[in-house]
Amino acid sequence: MSTIVLSAGVRSNLLQLQQTSDLITSTQTKLSTGKRVNSALDNPNNFFTAQGLDNRASDLSNLLDSMSTAINTIQAANNGISAITKLVQSAQSLVSQAQQTSDTAVRANLASQFDAIRTQIDLLASDSGFNGINLLNGDNLTVTMNESGTSSVTVSGVNNSTNGGALVINGATNNWAAGTDITAAATQLTGALTKLRSQSQTLSSSLSTVQIRQDFTKATINTLQSGSDSLTLADSNQEGANLLALQTRQQLSTTALSLASQADQNVLRLFQ
Repeated sequence: MSTIVLSAGVRSNLLQLQQTSDLITSTQTKLSTGKRVNSALDNPNNFFTAQGLDNRASDLSNLLDSMSTAINTIQAANNGISAITKLVQSAQSLVSQAQQTSDTAVRANLASQFDAIRTQIDLLASDSGFNGINLLNGDNLTVTMNESGTSSVTVSGVNNSTNGGALVINGATNNWAAGTDITAAATQLTGALTKLRSQSQTLSSSLSTVQIRQDFTKATINTLQSGSDSLTLADSNQEGANLLALQTRQQLSTTALSLASQADQNVLRLFQ
Protein backbone atom coordinates (compact mmCIF):
# COMPACT_ATOMS: atom_id res chain seq x y z
CA MET A 1 0.00 0.00 0.00
CA SER A 2 1.45 3.32 -1.01
CA THR A 3 2.05 6.00 1.61
CA ILE A 4 -0.28 8.99 1.56
CA VAL A 5 1.74 12.19 1.64
CA LEU A 6 0.18 15.06 3.58
CA SER A 7 1.17 18.65 3.23
CA ALA A 8 2.95 20.32 6.14
CA GLY A 9 -0.10 22.45 6.97
CA VAL A 10 -2.49 19.48 6.99
CA ARG A 11 -0.06 17.31 8.98
CA SER A 12 0.49 20.05 11.60
CA ASN A 13 -3.23 20.65 12.09
CA LEU A 14 -3.95 16.92 12.17
CA LEU A 15 -1.35 16.48 14.90
CA GLN A 16 -2.93 19.28 16.93
CA LEU A 17 -6.36 17.66 16.50
CA GLN A 18 -5.06 14.27 17.66
CA GLN A 19 -3.37 15.77 20.72
CA THR A 20 -6.53 17.67 21.62
CA SER A 21 -8.60 14.50 21.26
CA ASP A 22 -6.23 12.63 23.62
CA LEU A 23 -6.49 15.45 26.17
CA ILE A 24 -10.29 15.39 25.95
CA THR A 25 -10.31 11.64 26.57
CA SER A 26 -7.98 12.08 29.56
CA THR A 27 -10.10 14.89 31.00
CA GLN A 28 -13.31 12.91 30.56
CA THR A 29 -11.70 10.00 32.42
CA LYS A 30 -10.78 12.31 35.31
CA LEU A 31 -14.34 13.63 35.46
CA SER A 32 -15.90 10.16 35.35
CA THR A 33 -13.61 8.66 38.00
CA GLY A 34 -13.20 11.79 40.07
CA LYS A 35 -9.44 11.22 40.13
CA ARG A 36 -6.65 13.03 38.36
CA VAL A 37 -4.32 10.07 38.99
CA ASN A 38 -5.89 6.82 37.80
CA SER A 39 -2.76 4.80 37.08
CA ALA A 40 1.00 4.87 37.53
CA LEU A 41 1.26 6.44 34.08
CA ASP A 42 -0.47 9.60 35.31
CA ASN A 43 1.87 10.20 38.25
CA PRO A 44 3.93 7.25 39.56
CA ASN A 45 4.93 8.89 42.84
CA ASN A 46 1.40 9.99 43.79
CA PHE A 47 -0.18 6.75 42.57
CA PHE A 48 2.00 4.39 44.61
CA THR A 49 2.02 6.65 47.67
CA ALA A 50 -1.78 6.83 47.61
CA GLN A 51 -1.98 3.07 47.09
CA GLY A 52 0.14 2.50 50.19
CA LEU A 53 -2.08 4.83 52.24
CA ASP A 54 -5.23 3.09 50.98
CA ASN A 55 -3.80 -0.34 51.81
CA ARG A 56 -3.02 0.66 55.39
CA ALA A 57 -6.47 2.24 55.76
CA SER A 58 -8.00 -1.03 54.55
CA ASP A 59 -5.98 -3.07 57.04
CA LEU A 60 -7.05 -0.79 59.89
CA SER A 61 -10.68 -0.98 58.74
CA ASN A 62 -10.51 -4.75 59.16
CA LEU A 63 -9.30 -4.26 62.73
CA LEU A 64 -12.32 -2.07 63.49
CA ASP A 65 -14.58 -5.10 63.09
CA SER A 66 -12.62 -7.08 65.68
CA MET A 67 -12.59 -4.06 68.01
CA SER A 68 -16.37 -3.72 67.72
CA THR A 69 -16.76 -7.42 68.50
CA ALA A 70 -14.44 -7.05 71.51
CA ILE A 71 -16.43 -4.07 72.79
CA ASN A 72 -19.66 -6.05 72.53
CA THR A 73 -18.03 -9.01 74.31
CA ILE A 74 -16.88 -6.80 77.20
CA GLN A 75 -20.26 -5.08 77.39
CA ALA A 76 -22.02 -8.47 77.48
CA ALA A 77 -19.83 -9.50 80.41
CA ASN A 78 -20.41 -6.19 82.16
CA ASN A 79 -24.16 -6.57 81.67
CA GLY A 80 -23.86 -10.00 83.22
CA ILE A 81 -22.02 -8.60 86.23
CA SER A 82 -24.67 -5.92 86.68
CA ALA A 83 -27.44 -8.53 86.61
CA ILE A 84 -25.54 -10.87 88.97
CA THR A 85 -25.00 -7.96 91.34
CA LYS A 86 -28.77 -7.42 91.50
CA LEU A 87 -29.29 -11.11 92.22
CA VAL A 88 -26.70 -11.01 95.00
CA GLN A 89 -28.44 -7.99 96.48
CA SER A 90 -31.75 -9.87 96.32
CA ALA A 91 -30.06 -12.76 98.15
CA GLN A 92 -28.83 -10.30 100.78
CA SER A 93 -32.41 -9.18 101.28
CA LEU A 94 -33.43 -12.79 101.94
CA VAL A 95 -30.58 -13.17 104.43
CA SER A 96 -31.67 -10.00 106.19
CA GLN A 97 -35.23 -11.33 106.49
CA ALA A 98 -33.95 -14.64 107.82
CA GLN A 99 -31.92 -12.86 110.49
CA GLN A 100 -35.05 -11.07 111.69
CA THR A 101 -37.04 -14.24 112.44
CA SER A 102 -36.54 -17.37 114.50
CA ASP A 103 -39.31 -19.30 112.78
CA THR A 104 -37.62 -22.32 111.20
CA ALA A 105 -40.37 -22.72 108.60
CA VAL A 106 -39.94 -19.13 107.43
CA ARG A 107 -36.19 -19.55 107.40
CA ALA A 108 -36.52 -22.74 105.34
CA ASN A 109 -38.70 -20.93 102.81
CA LEU A 110 -36.20 -18.08 102.57
CA ALA A 111 -33.37 -20.61 102.24
CA SER A 112 -35.18 -22.23 99.31
CA GLN A 113 -35.50 -18.86 97.58
CA PHE A 114 -31.82 -18.23 98.29
CA ASP A 115 -30.81 -21.47 96.57
CA ALA A 116 -33.00 -20.60 93.58
CA ILE A 117 -31.22 -17.24 93.24
CA ARG A 118 -27.87 -18.99 93.56
CA THR A 119 -28.83 -21.25 90.63
CA GLN A 120 -29.86 -18.24 88.58
CA ILE A 121 -26.47 -16.59 89.26
CA ASP A 122 -24.71 -19.61 87.73
CA LEU A 123 -27.06 -19.64 84.72
CA LEU A 124 -26.68 -15.92 84.18
CA ALA A 125 -22.88 -16.16 84.28
CA SER A 126 -22.96 -18.90 81.64
CA ASP A 127 -25.25 -16.79 79.41
CA SER A 128 -23.08 -13.65 79.42
CA GLY A 129 -21.01 -14.50 76.35
CA PHE A 130 -20.86 -12.88 72.93
CA ASN A 131 -19.72 -14.46 69.68
CA GLY A 132 -18.49 -17.58 71.46
CA ILE A 133 -16.45 -15.80 74.16
CA ASN A 134 -17.72 -15.56 77.72
CA LEU A 135 -15.56 -13.51 80.06
CA LEU A 136 -17.64 -14.68 83.03
CA ASN A 137 -17.04 -18.32 82.21
CA GLY A 138 -13.24 -18.23 82.24
CA ASP A 139 -12.61 -17.25 78.59
CA ASN A 140 -9.93 -14.67 77.76
CA LEU A 141 -10.22 -12.01 75.05
CA THR A 142 -7.29 -10.67 73.03
CA VAL A 143 -7.85 -7.60 70.86
CA THR A 144 -5.30 -6.64 68.17
CA MET A 145 -4.80 -2.89 68.01
CA ASN A 146 -2.57 -2.28 64.97
CA GLU A 147 -2.08 -3.75 61.52
CA SER A 148 1.32 -5.25 62.36
CA GLY A 149 -0.04 -7.13 65.38
CA THR A 150 2.57 -5.64 67.72
CA SER A 151 -0.05 -3.94 69.89
CA SER A 152 -2.84 -5.83 71.63
CA VAL A 153 -5.00 -5.80 74.75
CA THR A 154 -5.88 -8.96 76.65
CA VAL A 155 -8.97 -9.04 78.84
CA SER A 156 -8.72 -11.87 81.34
CA GLY A 157 -11.94 -13.73 82.03
CA VAL A 158 -13.20 -14.97 85.40
CA ASN A 159 -15.30 -17.94 86.42
CA ASN A 160 -18.29 -16.49 88.23
CA SER A 161 -19.71 -19.83 89.24
CA THR A 162 -20.94 -19.89 92.83
CA ASN A 163 -19.53 -23.40 93.30
CA GLY A 164 -15.76 -23.43 92.95
CA GLY A 165 -15.66 -20.17 91.01
CA ALA A 166 -14.75 -16.61 91.90
CA LEU A 167 -18.08 -16.08 93.65
CA VAL A 168 -18.03 -18.29 96.71
CA ILE A 169 -21.70 -18.60 97.61
CA ASN A 170 -22.60 -21.91 99.19
CA GLY A 171 -26.10 -23.33 99.33
CA ALA A 172 -28.31 -22.58 102.32
CA THR A 173 -26.86 -24.88 104.96
CA ASN A 174 -29.44 -26.79 107.09
CA ASN A 175 -32.17 -24.58 105.63
CA TRP A 176 -30.75 -21.77 107.77
CA ALA A 177 -32.04 -23.37 110.92
CA ALA A 178 -29.05 -21.96 112.84
CA GLY A 179 -28.18 -18.30 113.02
CA THR A 180 -24.53 -19.10 112.28
CA ASP A 181 -25.55 -20.52 108.89
CA ILE A 182 -27.31 -17.27 108.02
CA THR A 183 -24.33 -15.22 109.17
CA ALA A 184 -22.00 -17.32 107.01
CA ALA A 185 -24.24 -16.71 103.99
CA ALA A 186 -24.24 -12.96 104.68
CA THR A 187 -20.43 -12.94 104.81
CA GLN A 188 -20.17 -14.82 101.53
CA LEU A 189 -22.60 -12.43 99.81
CA THR A 190 -20.60 -9.42 101.01
CA GLY A 191 -17.43 -10.95 99.61
CA ALA A 192 -19.20 -11.74 96.33
CA LEU A 193 -20.33 -8.13 95.97
CA THR A 194 -16.78 -6.91 96.55
CA LYS A 195 -15.48 -9.21 93.82
CA LEU A 196 -18.25 -8.19 91.42
CA ARG A 197 -17.46 -4.51 91.88
CA SER A 198 -13.77 -5.19 91.31
CA GLN A 199 -14.58 -7.18 88.15
CA SER A 200 -16.81 -4.39 86.89
CA GLN A 201 -14.06 -1.82 87.39
CA THR A 202 -11.57 -4.02 85.53
CA LEU A 203 -13.95 -4.54 82.61
CA SER A 204 -14.78 -0.84 82.48
CA SER A 205 -11.09 -0.01 82.26
CA SER A 206 -10.58 -2.55 79.46
CA LEU A 207 -13.67 -1.30 77.65
CA SER A 208 -12.43 2.29 77.86
CA THR A 209 -9.04 1.27 76.46
CA VAL A 210 -10.55 -0.55 73.48
CA GLN A 211 -13.01 2.28 72.77
CA ILE A 212 -10.23 4.89 72.87
CA ARG A 213 -8.15 2.77 70.51
CA GLN A 214 -11.17 2.29 68.25
CA ASP A 215 -11.70 6.07 68.03
CA PHE A 216 -7.98 6.54 67.35
CA THR A 217 -8.09 3.93 64.58
CA LYS A 218 -11.11 5.62 62.98
CA ALA A 219 -9.29 8.97 63.06
CA THR A 220 -6.16 7.38 61.57
CA ILE A 221 -8.18 5.80 58.76
CA ASN A 222 -9.74 9.18 58.00
CA THR A 223 -6.30 10.81 57.92
CA LEU A 224 -4.93 8.12 55.59
CA GLN A 225 -7.90 8.39 53.23
CA SER A 226 -7.69 12.19 53.20
CA GLY A 227 -3.98 11.98 52.41
CA SER A 228 -4.65 9.52 49.59
CA ASP A 229 -7.44 11.70 48.19
CA SER A 230 -5.26 14.80 48.19
CA LEU A 231 -2.76 12.95 45.99
CA THR A 232 -5.23 11.54 43.48
CA LEU A 233 -8.58 13.33 43.49
CA ALA A 234 -9.39 15.73 40.66
CA ASP A 235 -10.93 19.19 40.94
CA SER A 236 -14.21 18.67 39.09
CA ASN A 237 -14.65 22.40 38.48
CA GLN A 238 -11.19 22.76 36.97
CA GLU A 239 -11.52 19.61 34.87
CA GLY A 240 -14.94 20.74 33.65
CA ALA A 241 -13.47 24.06 32.55
CA ASN A 242 -10.57 22.21 30.90
CA LEU A 243 -13.02 20.05 28.96
CA LEU A 244 -14.89 23.06 27.64
CA ALA A 245 -11.62 24.69 26.59
CA LEU A 246 -10.43 21.51 24.88
CA GLN A 247 -13.71 21.09 23.03
CA THR A 248 -13.34 24.66 21.76
CA ARG A 249 -9.75 23.93 20.73
CA GLN A 250 -10.94 20.78 18.96
CA GLN A 251 -13.44 22.80 16.95
CA LEU A 252 -10.74 25.34 16.05
CA SER A 253 -8.34 22.54 15.05
CA THR A 254 -11.03 21.00 12.84
CA THR A 255 -11.60 24.36 11.20
CA ALA A 256 -7.85 24.90 10.74
CA LEU A 257 -7.52 21.43 9.20
CA SER A 258 -10.32 22.25 6.81
CA LEU A 259 -8.62 25.50 5.80
CA ALA A 260 -5.29 23.73 5.25
CA SER A 261 -7.05 21.19 3.06
CA GLN A 262 -8.66 24.00 1.05
CA ALA A 263 -5.21 25.46 0.39
CA ASP A 264 -4.16 22.16 -1.20
CA GLN A 265 -7.36 22.17 -3.24
CA ASN A 266 -6.56 25.67 -4.55
CA VAL A 267 -3.25 24.33 -5.90
CA LEU A 268 -5.17 21.53 -7.61
CA ARG A 269 -7.42 24.03 -9.34
CA LEU A 270 -4.39 25.58 -11.06
CA PHE A 271 -4.03 22.37 -13.07
CA GLN A 272 -7.67 22.20 -14.08
